[in-house]
Amino acid sequence: MEINKHVDLLKDELVKSTQKVLQIKSVQETAKPGMPYGEGPAKALACALEIAKSLGFKTVNVDNQVGYAEYGDGEEYIGVLGHLDVVPENDGWKYPPYAAEIHDDKIFARGATDDKGPIMACLYGLKAIVDSGLTLSKKVRIIFGTNEETGSNEIAYYLKKEKPPVAGFTPDAEYPIINGEKGVLVFDLLKEFEEKSYGDTTIAYVKGGNAHNIVPNYCEAGLKTSLKSNVIDKCEDFSNRTGYDIKAEEQGDLVIIKSYGVAAHGSLPHMGKNAIMQLLAFIGELNLEQCDAVDYIDFLNRHVGMETDGESFGVGLEDEVSKKLSFNLGMINLDVNKASVTIDIRYPVTCKFEEVITPINERIEAAGIKLENMTNANPLYFPEDHFLVKNLQKVYKEQTGKEPKLLAIGGGTYAKEMPNIVAFGPIFEGEPDVDHKVDEYIKVEHLILNAKIYAHTIYELAK
Repeated sequence: MEINKHVDLLKDELVKSTQKVLQIKSVQETAKPGMPYGEGPAKALACALEIAKSLGFKTVNVDNQVGYAEYGDGEEYIGVLGHLDVVPENDGWKYPPYAAEIHDDKIFARGATDDKGPIMACLYGLKAIVDSGLTLSKKVRIIFGTNEETGSNEIAYYLKKEKPPVAGFTPDAEYPIINGEKGVLVFDLLKEFEEKSYGDTTIAYVKGGNAHNIVPNYCEAGLKTSLKSNVIDKCEDFSNRTGYDIKAEEQGDLVIIKSYGVAAHGSLPHMGKNAIMQLLAFIGELNLEQCDAVDYIDFLNRHVGMETDGESFGVGLEDEVSKKLSFNLGMINLDVNKASVTIDIRYPVTCKFEEVITPINERIEAAGIKLENMTNANPLYFPEDHFLVKNLQKVYKEQTGKEPKLLAIGGGTYAKEMPNIVAFGPIFEGEPDVDHKVDEYIKVEHLILNAKIYAHTIYELAK
């Protein structure tokens, strides 16, 4: 294979260039003049474009939002979209997170897999095509984003100035091919309290969760009550009966109830245990005097409970491609005046937004609850017989010898932001996902294999 031979010849250069771009800390910072996402992402973009230019490619910097390396002629282009920004490194690394040191054939650095290593593999894959002397009928752009981790705002900016690719991929997920990404619907459910409780027990506050897309692993409530020991005893009984990790203790004039769950990604809520809903289930058993706060909690217990598929909310949707809808209640903030929870729903790829929002609106309207701060990203789905899917499957099978299965995921990638692309690699089947983790790395052999896969993919789409 001519292309693979040229990738092997470029191996040392690819590793050094990857290390160079990994050594720049490109976490989003405060914007500066001409640097919309701060100095780090702008420096990483300048570095990547400098490397691309040294390889002989035309380079364009779109106002430090996005940059691209371009090869070939024509109106239509194949787009390969990766990102140079990274999440913060956190503590506890064995090797310095921005040194890009190689140990045991692994390059250790923040961004090694997500996504600097893979996008550099794409750049050198294109260089291998050029060195092979192969002719392309379409232009190719290796596009470097700088805001994927904190909003992907740069892609909207790019699309205002440039037309989208006719086909392409983003090397920012896993293999084989991700042809479906669930719709993502996030909103708050707000109720302002008119009828407040003045009985033996008043709910002073309930607070828990840190983000809509994480199953909350801690929630706390404060109850003002004259029946402190009674509540504490009931909590112990409830914990023993259900197996939920909930404790109650006296603290001044309050009983503090603490609920401990298990965190998981909001797209996989069945992998965790929701600390908020555990605590609300306990409050629901206290038979408190009816008031707006109690009604709100009763509503959540009836329509959410410990479910993670939205069945009791009327949104238990499912399809063959991406299976069941996922439903995560990620945050709660309740006091004596009002309550709000944040819901994260990932709905199946063949379903429409209206199928989800209509039953939700029907239920909350009857309960006097308002829906606020809603965002929706429609599902992404490329059918099995789509030419892009077929081409990626062909290359994957030829280069790895493995079956090119199709995947549908609950998370979202750049493919949701840029038309006509799907997520493809770079994590191989059976390999750990080290994205966003301490001691993130990419194996050198996988960096090279990715370059070969991506080179052949670019050639198939642009020939």
